Amino acid sequence: MRRWHSRNSLLALALGGTLLLAALGTSVSGWPTGVAVLLIGPMLTSVWSSVRRTAVVTGWTFLLASWAGLVRRLVASPAFGLEFLVLVAGGMLAVRNAARHAEHKAALARATEVASASQSALMQPLAVEVGGIEVCSRQHSPVQGASVCGDLYDVVRTSYGTRLIVGDVRGHGLEALRITAVALRAFRDLAHVAPGLADLATAMDARLAPDLGPEDFVTAVFAEFAPGEVRLVNCGHPPPLRVGKRVRLLEPPEPTPPLGLCTEPPAHRVYLQPGERLLFYTDGLSEARDGHGVEFPLLPRVAEALAEPSNSDALDALYGLAIAHTGRPLTDDVVLVLCRATGVTEAPYAAWPREGISPAAGP
Repeated sequence: MRRWHSRNSLLALALGGTLLLAALGTSVSGWPTGVAVLLIGPMLTSVWSSVRRTAVVTGWTFLLASWAGLVRRLVASPAFGLEFLVLVAGGMLAVRNAARHAEHKAALARATEVASASQSALMQPLAVEVGGIEVCSRQHSPVQGASVCGDLYDVVRTSYGTRLIVGDVRGHGLEALRITAVALRAFRDLAHVAPGLADLATAMDARLAPDLGPEDFVTAVFAEFAPGEVRLVNCGHPPPLRVGKRVRLLEPPEPTPPLGLCTEPPAHRVYLQPGERLLFYTDGLSEARDGHGVEFPLLPRVAEALAEPSNSDALDALYGLAIAHTGRPLTDDVVLVLCRATGVTEAPYAAWPREGISPAAGP
């Protein structure tokens, strides 16, 4: 409704503005401006409005120009005829310009729709159990026109255990979607052959490098589940949260740059007892701010939301709390992935390499 009122207000402004110019040309003695100045109305209308509205304003200027010429008795003069021809030619160009804008908008809408469908195909919402781990995901793109984002996630069952990735490609739009597709394809290929999680991250870094520009990168956190514990590798991504009796940030032993920046990350283990849950997320959640610039209080709100026994309900509650904090739609995309050990986590088919691993963190 607001958009409709805005468009009608702009149309009224264009019609009224051209009427004012024509009135000045007929009523003010010695007014030097000719009728070609009325072309301002159609040209401006063609930039922000539809073909039909541009044609309406153009026709209106023709009528006003004819009226002004009759009032000032200039219709038969060569100068008036020349200016009227300029007005007609400019009006036709304005209508054509509006038509081209409409075509471009339609093409962009079709491209965005295709890209959104492609992204949905790449990352189906998860509500599955893989290797004794319940995995549930949510993806939110609340900003209008930003349905194509660079957030990514996936989970696969391998001979080394259940492996998961949650990441964030720098930027938005079709280029971010292209890099997202490359990253997911690399993860699905390499997760089955890399013997260690750090090896997987290093191999993905090398695989992504040729497809990234000089300012591109991908933050990512990797997880690998085994009975009673989980191995983590973090490449510049917000640390996951372990939620049990208390909420704890699982920060990496040392900071590591994102993928695409020649990363060689360390791996570390933490305990994961039956019933405990791991929350993975992108920075659209942790960096959400209210109108005063106050960041979303992540730990207490996660504890509040994950009081819900259902993973699905917990993620919905968490996103609702984020919206309540900001008081408006979030300004960035958000991916949430919640994992819970069922108590029957399958042992990996292949033995985990033990060297180069930091000690497991306690409760």
